Amino acid sequence: MLILFYILAIQQLLQGIYSAVQGVVWLRFVRRRLATHAGFYSPRVAVICPCKGADPGLESNLQALTHFDYPNYELVFVVAKATDGAVKTIERIKSLSQRKIHLVIAGPPEDVGEKVSNLTKAVEGLNEAYDVFVFTDSDIAPSRGWLTKLVTPLNNARVGATTTYRWLIPVKRNGKSGLASAVGSVWNASIATMLGEHARNFCWGGGTAIRRQVFQEIGGLAYWQGAVSDDLALTNALRNDGRGIEFVPECLAPTPYATTWDELLEFTNRQIILTRVYSPTMWTVAAVTNASYVLTSLVAFIVILKQMIAGDVWGETLMLSLAIPLFAAIKGALRTIAVADLLPEWKTQMREWSWTWTVLAPVIPFLFFINFCASLATNKIRWRGIRYRLISINQTQVISR
Repeated sequence: MLILFYILAIQQLLQGIYSAVQGVVWLRFVRRRLATHAGFYSPRVAVICPCKGADPGLESNLQALTHFDYPNYELVFVVAKATDGAVKTIERIKSLSQRKIHLVIAGPPEDVGEKVSNLTKAVEGLNEAYDVFVFTDSDIAPSRGWLTKLVTPLNNARVGATTTYRWLIPVKRNGKSGLASAVGSVWNASIATMLGEHARNFCWGGGTAIRRQVFQEIGGLAYWQGAVSDDLALTNALRNDGRGIEFVPECLAPTPYATTWDELLEFTNRQIILTRVYSPTMWTVAAVTNASYVLTSLVAFIVILKQMIAGDVWGETLMLSLAIPLFAAIKGALRTIAVADLLPEWKTQMREWSWTWTVLAPVIPFLFFINFCASLATNKIRWRGIRYRLISINQTQVISR
């Protein structure tokens, strides 16, 4: 058992050192991007935002989409049915804004994810005047410069699409501690820093820009057919056509986040189940990485306990064991520093929770391990009140609405 522990510990220490180095690389990447001018590329853009229900903060989020400093864009809001709770809010914003706003009623989904169905109907209804599609979500409130920064890199023909990610900021709900929200935020943060200056980026549905011509050439609508995950399906379309995805950290989307433990588990399980279906290679690498961390922790606990019972010296084993989560905490601290640079207007809200992204980082692999086990046990998810069975990347069964 002791030999196994040393083998696992050395592997984890090497992985931890590499991870910490990648944290430094990500911090430098962020700061370099922040010092770069956005550019002047300004094609005509359709900003497409699927909505469902009158969620808290919906009106302010949708209003933010009307205030971009980008000179040439129109908004397309899309819902599944005319009686959706978001429609009144959309109509109110439409009546108050000088920005041209379209409302699309997509109809109920048939063996496809509701969000994918909404996006498909919206894209199919757009005329040829738009040069770029930007897909976003109704639960974020982007800054005025967000659209310009997201679209400008598309001026480079080698860029297939640009994307960003969310940064969840914990919020206490009903006077509770907010620990579940904090854990969810740290879980999400570890995914955000998977994106960077490399060829392994993936699209995020809350902030992706793609030229219309590219979307058509890669068969974007065909990849959405029968899919539940709009962004992972689009990622597959781009990768299979050899198109690169550029991550734009300047557009990181701050999102207040309040959840319960049950909601957190449902959310994280769903994301990993989707990843297993749409990106099995990414799923496998992440599963092995997190499982090895958990296994090393378990073996370390057993070895130390046996040494204590036997009266052997166990301090050295404990110190070696503690070095492993230390590197996870270091990376958590580095990503927190980087995000503070990216979101200066949110520093006050982040200050209360700044410890979480460092202190909780070492325990997040245990949540991931639970998620990966869940993804092996089922291919069913619930998303926005609808239950789906994920049969394949292009085959989905709507179980219940």
